[in-house]
Amino acid sequence: MSPKDDIDDTSAPLIEHLAELRTRLIYSVLAFTICMLLCFTVARPIFNFLAEPLSRLLIANGQQPELIFTGLQQGFMTQVRIAIFGGFVISFPVIGYQLWRFVAPGLYRSEKNAFLPFLIASPVMFLIGASFAYYVVLPLAFDFFLGFQQFGPEGAELGEVGAGSDLNVQFLGTINEYLGLTMKFVIAFGLCFQLPVLLTLMGKAGLVSSSGLSDMRKYAVVGILTLAAIVTPPDVVTQVILFVVVYGLYEMSIWLVRMVEKRRERDLKAQGLWDEDIHGTPAKDET
Repeated sequence: MSPKDDIDDTSAPLIEHLAELRTRLIYSVLAFTICMLLCFTVARPIFNFLAEPLSRLLIANGQQPELIFTGLQQGFMTQVRIAIFGGFVISFPVIGYQLWRFVAPGLYRSEKNAFLPFLIASPVMFLIGASFAYYVVLPLAFDFFLGFQQFGPEGAELGEVGAGSDLNVQFLGTINEYLGLTMKFVIAFGLCFQLPVLLTLMGKAGLVSSSGLSDMRKYAVVGILTLAAIVTPPDVVTQVILFVVVYGLYEMSIWLVRMVEKRRERDLKAQGLWDEDIHGTPAKDET
């Protein structure tokens, strides 16, 4: 066989992989485009749903639930942002499935069984985090921000400001600013809820251990507090909620990694491959 034949034989699998990758990318882009167009047609109801926490607070304060846009193109661009974000969220299962179809042929059966649960858990945990942000964190944050409003005395004439009376300072938000703040909270909490999935997957790959995560608790506390200060508004209640939730997820990750280690130890012992000198001491529950 000539060298040329050797090159052709070795390049054929690469070409097949590239063709498969192109097919999966086409399906993913097509799914995203269809979902984005569908979300664009219902962008207004989606925005009304996202604005519901603010609307309830404004009505409770005796104000009109309304937002404005100050640029001629802001209304259109807001709907485009909603369509892009909603299209990605809705099409994510299809994109994840295409990713799975691309990498699955190169995995052993045991690796497929190990990876698939994480592929399913990731969007579920993101949805839980996003829902927590929408139903719990956003109302608290917006109530904190609206608390800086001040209203002048009732019955005062236009332009009339008495000595010692409060100047009327009222919220008048833009749709672009509100959507950006809301999406920041939703995405941030959705990503924070990926922590157990990420650490458990790393534990299954042997990159982290339950004992190592336990020893890193004090550093995790500092990191979570820093994250809470950056992501949340300067509201102690919201920051405490985020800290408690994320730290709880960290502790859950330690427990999940410990379960993975116990299962690995049990399987290796059943196969007669467990060696204390190589694999370390058996995983134990903390008292």
